[in-house]
Amino acid sequence: MGVTHMGLLRRRWLSSTAILLFGLDFYGVAAAQEVLPEITVTSPIRRAPTRPARVATPSEPAQPTPFPEILYRGTLPIVTNEFATVTVVTREDIDNSTGQTLGDILQSKPGITASDFAPNAASRPIIRGLDNYRVRIQENGIGASGVSELGEDHGVPIDPLAAQQVEVIRGPATLRYGSQAIGGVVNAENNRIPTIIPPRGVSGEFRSAVTTADKGREGAVLLDAGAGNFALHADAWGRSAGNYQIPSYPYLYPEDPAPHVGRWQPNSSHRSNGNAIGGSYIFDKGFIGVAISTFDSLYRVPGQEATETQTRIDMKQTKITSKGEYRPDGWAIDAIRFWAGATDYKHDEIADEGGFNGVQQTFTNKQKEARTEIQFRPYDLRFASLTTAMGLQVNAEDLNAPGREGGLFDPNTTRSIAGYMFNEFRFDDTLRMQLAGRIERNEVKGTSPDLFIDETTNLVRHREFTPKSGAIGFLKDLPGDLVASVTGQYVERAPRAPELLSRGVHEATGTFDIGNPNLNIEVAKSVEVGVRRNTGPWRFELTGFYTKFNNFIYRNLTGETCDEDFASCAPGDAGELQQAVYAQRNATFRGAEFQTQLDVAPLWNGLWGIDGQYDIVRATFEDGSNVPRIPPQRLGGGVYYRDGSWFARVGLLHAFAQNDVSDFETTTAGYNLLKAELSYVTKLPGDPSGLTQLKVGIVGNNLLNEDVRNAVSFKKDEVLLPGRTVKVFASVKF
Repeated sequence: MGVTHMGLLRRRWLSSTAILLFGLDFYGVAAAQEVLPEITVTSPIRRAPTRPARVATPSEPAQPTPFPEILYRGTLPIVTNEFATVTVVTREDIDNSTGQTLGDILQSKPGITASDFAPNAASRPIIRGLDNYRVRIQENGIGASGVSELGEDHGVPIDPLAAQQVEVIRGPATLRYGSQAIGGVVNAENNRIPTIIPPRGVSGEFRSAVTTADKGREGAVLLDAGAGNFALHADAWGRSAGNYQIPSYPYLYPEDPAPHVGRWQPNSSHRSNGNAIGGSYIFDKGFIGVAISTFDSLYRVPGQEATETQTRIDMKQTKITSKGEYRPDGWAIDAIRFWAGATDYKHDEIADEGGFNGVQQTFTNKQKEARTEIQFRPYDLRFASLTTAMGLQVNAEDLNAPGREGGLFDPNTTRSIAGYMFNEFRFDDTLRMQLAGRIERNEVKGTSPDLFIDETTNLVRHREFTPKSGAIGFLKDLPGDLVASVTGQYVERAPRAPELLSRGVHEATGTFDIGNPNLNIEVAKSVEVGVRRNTGPWRFELTGFYTKFNNFIYRNLTGETCDEDFASCAPGDAGELQQAVYAQRNATFRGAEFQTQLDVAPLWNGLWGIDGQYDIVRATFEDGSNVPRIPPQRLGGGVYYRDGSWFARVGLLHAFAQNDVSDFETTTAGYNLLKAELSYVTKLPGDPSGLTQLKVGIVGNNLLNEDVRNAVSFKKDEVLLPGRTVKVFASVKF
């Protein structure tokens, strides 16, 4: 895990820092060869990373042929030592993205898009068409613990500014984190709980950027310090942006008379900031650490009615996390690890409704989570070497959603305890197998209306579930540096409290949500086949998947509309809110993903090459009708140049029209996203200022200024994604 840093940030400092960074003189120092750092991911069983050992040095001359063994910046990170697809977004990728949320920075990756309810503010990752309670979002192995999974208007309380790496985990490894991760796990890694002592005692980094489409500014300060057995970390970050520019009129079906809109998407501004401090005691056999962090955001929700009511969300979170590792000298146990966290989350949905401009609805979540694991040393079975890891996970969640019009649900609690085991069999140097299993016990308590007799009467609901899951996977090294994988999963998911107990107005989404207290366990049976190559001049990853759902839980738009209570719900559009009822049907998801990078030939001090990507997901119910809000197929490619200091790329991503839609869902036109990026990194050895590295760059996105509507967004007919955007960024390390 890389080292990050600590400090304080003030908003006025952001713009001046950006100017300062770009004004720095290079001091005449020749550019040092910067190589891609080792890519490591959070795996249930820790193994040595499979990355080439040789790296370039500043004095190494240019090679007469492509450099298959050298990994310069801009190298496509392909993970080949995991049993299913893992998408890795490095710090460089984050810098080169104009996105400002986890969903935004991931949405151009194969198989991943974003909810884009409020672009750059509330945009949650969607993996292979699955979202909400099927995609777990976490930081350093502990859940984000907000309420983003129960409403697309809710932002994720994790900001990429403080992250060193973001990884998307699919397949058997997700059983480590719970049944609420059928689609995958999005994990943001940072150094808030240090695991090493900085080599020079103190290190730090300043990050800053500005964006043109929204007049945005962002900045972060990260510091690390340590001596003896103690290491400390602190960071502070902040960002702010106004309404963002759009290419044309955003409302496909405007009210009469049509609202006037200028060059900007109305009601789309936002600001957020946060900080963290953490420390660890590090000893020769492990470490133990703790951190406390805060997240504060105020963002507006775009859309016709939301603009009229000036809808905005004021979000606050305080989180305490801890983790540690102990590696005993005993012959049986390799390592004992733990993760723990406690979160206090609250957000207010504020709007001008009925002559009252204030808090219309509040969401709170008090959540505690802990997980401990034991990894055993490899054991010789003669026919294979067996490595086993087993763990225990507990979780407690207290939700509430009061509101002026009754709220979305009454206070409810969820308690869960789970045990899991991973067994990895290494038959030889080229063939491995993994067997994994998990069993949970979930208990949900709350109330919901008696819809059959008297909806004004609340009944106590107490549901218990015991979901059981298992997975098997094979990983085989093939000739030509290829690695093939085959995995099969059987995963059961318990319904969550909002799916069971919702019963009212959700202001920001404009829906009247009705839960179903009789929902059954959801079952997903999946197969994934993949082949990958991460060495040499041609790197690629090709994956195909098929998932069969029994009792697939989804929020079904019925075509009826409602006002503030059940009695107001009726067919037609007389009400202000769309009625959405949680229902279950069998469904099938299938699709494929491909990404590749080819170094074509040497050029100047580096290489030029081409890259490409493609993804598709098709999802239907058993009667052949379409599952709602499924992303379209996409095809893209680009041309790049990279060496030890420079990275340049121009690429085009085409999204096809999405015409495979469900009832009461509109089709979405295709679009083209043209992106260009240029960045430069230089090391500054012996610099009198104490700086060790400078990085500057410029990125342009949607350079064709096209109308972009996200097919999976509830707001796609009212919200355009940002038009032509240019981002200028810089960072310095010391």
